[in-house]
Order: sequence, then structure tokens, then C-alpha cells
Amino acid sequence: MLSMSLSPREREILALLQAQPMLDAAGLARSLGTTKGAIAVALSSLSQKGEIVGRGYILRAEPWAVVVGGAAWDVKARSLAAARLHTSNPSQISRTPGGVGRNIAEGIARLGGRVHLVAAVGADSAGQELLALTAEAGVYVDQVARSPHPTGSYLAALDADGELVIGLSDFAATDAMEVVSLSRAQELISRADVVVVDGNIPVAVAEWVLALVANADARVVVEPVSVAKAARIAPLLVPERPVFAVTPNVDELGSLVGHDVADTDADIAAAAAELHERGVQQVWVSRGMAGSVLISASGSVAIPAVPAEVADVTGAGDAMTAGFVSGLLAGEDPAEAARHGHLAAALTVASSHTVRPDLGVAFSAAFATTQGATL
Repeated sequence: MLSMSLSPREREILALLQAQPMLDAAGLARSLGTTKGAIAVALSSLSQKGEIVGRGYILRAEPWAVVVGGAAWDVKARSLAAARLHTSNPSQISRTPGGVGRNIAEGIARLGGRVHLVAAVGADSAGQELLALTAEAGVYVDQVARSPHPTGSYLAALDADGELVIGLSDFAATDAMEVVSLSRAQELISRADVVVVDGNIPVAVAEWVLALVANADARVVVEPVSVAKAARIAPLLVPERPVFAVTPNVDELGSLVGHDVADTDADIAAAAAELHERGVQQVWVSRGMAGSVLISASGSVAIPAVPAEVADVTGAGDAMTAGFVSGLLAGEDPAEAARHGHLAAALTVASSHTVRPDLGVAFSAAFATTQGATL
């Protein structure tokens, strides 16, 4: 219910933003038959009254996530037969929006969550097209910065069975991200319900994000991405900057704690305990076909993988994180959110898309079937 202190014009603006969240001041002015100046005054008043948050005109009562990470184009080449190195292989080649952070953000949006992407793309046609398609998928992209570097790209060479043979990346725009260019997203990040930190971003940016939300209510989820990137992030995990969850595989877990970790219950639990002492609440460790284990200071939960016929493994990890975050936004406990992550990953590897365009519909149908099977 709207506050009784709101003026009729302010009520009209809130109603429009609820129906069309992407409207800017000019769009609001056109819809209401008034001037941008009058809208600016009303928006300022609504912000002071706490009805909207930040420059994105985010409605107060709606939970949202912010993903701070990479955005790029994925070029996937899948060999038509068993791949042979050092020679040409007949293949099917596709180009789709990608980048770990961007993929996670799109996955959250496809699953029905409100999500904002904080990233960097080039001031080129590739960046413009990437943002347009990402916004079309339901992600808010108004906080994406323009970089002097070209929009990033990732080349994945896949075998005939969909397994990755080699991946090559050019993420200069992401690597050059600076806090000063992202500072306008400060309020958005600090007021979010969940903040995802993609391990691809520069350490200084990751440190800024963690410090920004250290005294806020946001739950931070750190996606390590790789063994090398996990090692860069590891020093940032300290009690003064608490993290809600990290999402490594076993090798990345070893990088986070600074020593090898065997894929055994005992070793994983011991490594998780080290991270708990460093301010991490939930350690969610992926174990491939064996599923995952979610470990908190109070105990652990083994979560089985969801069986799937593999069409393409690209994007599976991003889908797991997206499913986890969307579960948190929906009010699920961490274990149930992790189960959502496994289901989203299974649906993703069963498709040829890095992010399934029908992920939300497929998830709802599969979830209903799963729930029915357990009754």
C-alpha cells in the first residue's frame, strides 16, 4: 500500500514504474503529459520518502540482485566429428551473448528475478548489440560502463559430444574496469538483496564491492570462475568483509584456502571450515557428476546432481549460480536454492544455448515434475 503522504502525481509515477520498470524520466514525462523537470522534482521527493532507491528508480519493496562481472560475446565451434588438434575440423559455429557475470545475470532474469548488471563493454557496435540483447532478456543494463577497449569475446572449441576442447578469451574491457567508472552504481549495490561477484573482475573492483556491502544487508555470492581467478580473490576473504557464499569446485576451493584439497568429504569440510573462519557463511562446492555439498558452520548438506543428456556444457556453472541466486531472491533457504541451481544447470547443458531462452518455462515445468515425484 502506498504511503498517505504521497501526492497524486507521485502515486501516478509509482504506478507507471511498477508496470514499466525501464521507463526513464523522459518516458515518464511523455506518459504523464508533463515535463522532465516536473518528473525530476517528483522523483527526488519519492527518493527522499524512501519509495524508490537510486538512479534506476527501483521500487522499495521489490528484492533485486546485482551482478558485478564480465560481459562478452561467446563464439562456439562444435566439431561435427571427434575433434583433431593441429588441423581443420568441420564444425557448427555460433555467436551468442556471454561473459560469466552477464550469463549469471541473464539466468536470474530468465528465472524471474530482478537483476542489474554492473560490467564494462566497448564503445563499439558489438557492445551496443550485446547490451540490447541482454536488456531484451530482462536484465537492467543502465549501470554498464563503456570502455575504450573492444567488447570482450570468448572462443570455445567443443568436441562432437559437447565437451570443451579449448577456450580462448579476450576480456580487456573487463580487465580494465575501475572503481571510478562504476561509482554511480554504489547505491544500487549497497541496497541490493544479493550481490554476485564474478571472479573475472579486477581485484580492486571486487575489494570495493565487498567493502561497500560489508555493513549492508546484502548477501554476497562470490563465483571464483577458475583456479587462477580464485587465487586472486582469496586474500579478499576476511572477517571484516563477510561473504554469504562462495561457489567453487574442488580445485578452486584449494586455491581459495591456499593448499591442495582432495575430493573427499573430510578434506572439503576442513577447507570449508577455514573459509568459515574468514567470514564465509556458506561454502557450496561443486563435485561434478557427484553433485555438490553445501557447508555452513552448523553442518553440511549433500545435494545430488540432476541427470541430463548433455548437448553443450558451456554455461552450466553460470546457470548453477543463477539458479542459486534466484532461489535466494525467492526466499528459499540456501540448500533449496542450491537445488534450484542444479536443476537450472541440468536444463542448460541439455540445450545448445549458453543461457536457455526458455529457462524459466523449462525450470517451472521440471520443478513441478520433480515436486510431484516427491509427493
